[in-house]
Amino acid sequence: MDIELVAEDLKFPEGPVAMADGSVIFTEIGGQRLTRLSPDGVKTIVAETGGGPNGAAIGPDGAMWVTNNGGSFEFQDMGGLLIPGPTPASHVGGSIQRIDIATGKVETIYDSCDGQRLVGPNDLVFDKQGGFWFTDHGCTTPEGRKWGGLYYAKTDGSHIVRAREHMTTPNGVGLSPDEKTVYMADTSLGRLWAFDVASPGVLADPPPFQPGRVICNLPGFQLLDSLAVEAGGKVCVATIINGGITAFDPDGTTQHYPFPDLLCTNICFGGPDMTTAWITASGTGKLYKAKWPRPGLKLNFNA
Repeated sequence: MDIELVAEDLKFPEGPVAMADGSVIFTEIGGQRLTRLSPDGVKTIVAETGGGPNGAAIGPDGAMWVTNNGGSFEFQDMGGLLIPGPTPASHVGGSIQRIDIATGKVETIYDSCDGQRLVGPNDLVFDKQGGFWFTDHGCTTPEGRKWGGLYYAKTDGSHIVRAREHMTTPNGVGLSPDEKTVYMADTSLGRLWAFDVASPGVLADPPPFQPGRVICNLPGFQLLDSLAVEAGGKVCVATIINGGITAFDPDGTTQHYPFPDLLCTNICFGGPDMTTAWITASGTGKLYKAKWPRPGLKLNFNA
């Protein structure tokens, strides 16, 4: 696969969004900001988010919605790679933010669910109804792991529910083309989960003794990060250690596409035929562009 380096000197980029004008907006977790890369390669800061901005997506209101982990990682430089480390003692939780792209105004829409503080929101995807599924990655403390979960919320601030809880390390989240399935990558397990949707924002009852269906567990030590879905239904998940993108077929078969970074963290699709892929290589602070072999799924909202 031919790849092109389009931006570097980024501080742990994540959450790429291919915009209608050909630009790409992405988060920089280490830089605590939302950044735009124009087609001519110029970088501009859209907003200063604070905390740890991770996943990003355009909502039905034309705003950028960001899952902010609240600064749940202490970043460490390890031989030129920026690595997310332990959770600092100062971390109190994360939030869901709404950002006006034109003005850079940042609003916090949710920071809790059922009276419990969100720990480390990580990624999100909007359904056709304009609500959004999002993951909470949890965090690591000296006493042990704070559990993560899968949530659903509405953009008007009126509704947030925890659809699955006590998950190990929820990360990337996406919807199947027919929106009957929510896919979720579990980082530490190297596992892609599938959850059946009963109705918008509501999951069907899971199989006995398990939270959802297992699509595939990657062999050896491979970690999964954020994801995007192809138009044909394959789920493309950024893969850490085995740096690159792993395309999962719903039947559990996989194909790996390598990229030059141990910490590939996300992918999005854009372009006129949806075959332009943007990949965040976070350890080295770079953004790549590639011609993907199949078209990506067009998201429900853009700006």
